[in-house]
Amino acid sequence: MSLGWKWFIEYQTPNSAHMHGIKSVIYSGKSKMQSIDIVESCEYGKMLILDGKVQSTMRDEYLYHEALVHPAMIAHPRPEEVLIIGGGEGGTLREVLRHTAVRETVMVDIDIEVVESSKRYLPELSRGAFDDGRVELVVGDGRRFVEGCRSRFDVVVVDVTDPLEGGPAQLLYTKEFYEGIKRILNEDGIVVTQATSVYYSAYCFATIYRTVESVFGRAGGYQAWIPAYDSMWGFVYGTKGPDPRVLSGDEVDERLVKRGIGDLKFYEGAIHRALFTLPRELRTVMKNAPVATDSSPTFMPI
Repeated sequence: MSLGWKWFIEYQTPNSAHMHGIKSVIYSGKSKMQSIDIVESCEYGKMLILDGKVQSTMRDEYLYHEALVHPAMIAHPRPEEVLIIGGGEGGTLREVLRHTAVRETVMVDIDIEVVESSKRYLPELSRGAFDDGRVELVVGDGRRFVEGCRSRFDVVVVDVTDPLEGGPAQLLYTKEFYEGIKRILNEDGIVVTQATSVYYSAYCFATIYRTVESVFGRAGGYQAWIPAYDSMWGFVYGTKGPDPRVLSGDEVDERLVKRGIGDLKFYEGAIHRALFTLPRELRTVMKNAPVATDSSPTFMPI
């Protein structure tokens, strides 16, 4: 019996995959950097796919974006200057701008076609964030921007594609890159990065953690279940000042209220505490992982 739709298969490893029923293709193109597909899926609604990897879906994007942004932003006492590297669809920008202390957000994305196609076909993700007067959009390579940057930031959010061999983000997970970020952070600054699947690529997640730790001294990892990714997803932070992991649930809730953030769908004090509970096996991998460098980067399995 035909189900009446096509299937998109996303491989997590050479031996496992997640299938998505696709009702229609909204947009399909190829920029200078990567392939871009925006489709209407049966389970998750509209879906952004870059180089065959699901990035965001209407059904569950808030889980990823709230988990990526708010632990670091809430930990910082007053995040006024924020740098976002990547995040072309606008969901990360949207969450950063919820914080009333933010005076300026510089967003650097290498692929203007991702930004423009997302603004046109996925406006629900950015919800007008690109038109906010506090935003400066820079089209360019995040690594080169950091290396040439003379500004200073309170929080840096790295929301780039996975570290795939030959991919546009492979040198955005190395010691040299994080050293550049540390240089442009203020004295109490924090960086947070998406850090791949903690199950399908635990070694990669652990390597990102060890690399950030080697640069900042104080670092941590946390995780959130993202249904469209079919995995617990990892995030890693490094800090020159406050540590997100030590905040109590009550402190998180109090800060959300003070900053006027009351309409989140996922993140809150109780969730904040749960995010940082990592299984023993994963913690062991994190202790023994190597440090990624430009000459020896880390990659996901596929």
